[in-house]
Amino acid sequence: MPMIPFLLSHERPRPRAILFAAAALAAMSASGGGAHGEDAVRQVLSGAQPAVAPQQLTREKAPDQSEIERFCSNIADAARDRRYALQAEELKQLQAGIDERMKALDAKKAEYETWLKRREVFLARAEDGVVKIYAGMKPDAAAERLAIVNADLAAAILMKLDARKAGVILNEMDQKAAATLTGIMASAARRVDPS
Repeated sequence: MPMIPFLLSHERPRPRAILFAAAALAAMSASGGGAHGEDAVRQVLSGAQPAVAPQQLTREKAPDQSEIERFCSNIADAARDRRYALQAEELKQLQAGIDERMKALDAKKAEYETWLKRREVFLARAEDGVVKIYAGMKPDAAAERLAIVNADLAAAILMKLDARKAGVILNEMDQKAAATLTGIMASAARRVDPS
């Protein structure tokens, strides 16, 4: 490192010493003595050659219409295949949903047929002979006997009787028994699916 002359406080600086110190500092920075030798700022002196203009960035050329059309035609088959695959997948999902609904409908149909058979069996229990017997009985005696009989059979007999006669018999019955038989008769007479 070059030596810089030390000035005493009582001495007056000489212009040569100042120039020498400035030249020494400039030499140090130019020789890489500073930490940022490559980052040094260039000074433009009068009469010096102008700095070389930085290279201009090259802009990419916008694609023309023919390139766009070629790109679209190149991917058209792949896009069509993908669209067909998505539609096929959607159709499979819809078919699975329809199959599931068909199974539920078949189960409901089987349940309804079972209910209809039970209703027919229920009505067949009350044969005409038994119905005629109860139709000829006094209402209080018929009510007493029907309260003891199976509730389904009693309700079937009452349903085959004349409405006026069945009403009088139910009037003579115990309230609980009459309510039970009425509930059974109402559910058996229903024409829609109970579920």
